[in-house]
Amino acid sequence: MPDSERLWRIVDISYDGLDELPFGAVVVDYVGMVVAYNQYEARLAHKDAQAVIGRNFFHDVAPCTSVKAFEGRMYEFIKSKERVSETFDYFFPFAHGSVDVTITFLKLAGKEQILIAIERVDKLPDAVPV
Repeated sequence: MPDSERLWRIVDISYDGLDELPFGAVVVDYVGMVVAYNQYEARLAHKDAQAVIGRNFFHDVAPCTSVKAFEGRMYEFIKSKERVSETFDYFFPFAHGSVDVTITFLKLAGKEQILIAIERVDKLPDAVPV
């Protein structure tokens, strides 16, 4: 999983800087609309990063996350005033092959946005052109 020190440095990163991260990064607003989507995640999910901007992450981009264990968990996390990050394991059943991941939610300071950090558990190469 991305260590907490690396994640804290992300709080002030520009959206363009997300492509430099060694794990998937999706920024969503508090209703789940995608604000930023990095190239690592685009390769992992076999999606075009620009095509998902402005779409609902849970219903349009990754419908397998539209469950209490992911989407519901994020909304509960947003309600919590004292928590700024939360980490849990998740299983993505992609059509191109299932992937075990570690998910970290991070509230971005001064914004009503959440960074969803997605890191493969198996650490296998996943650089598939989109």
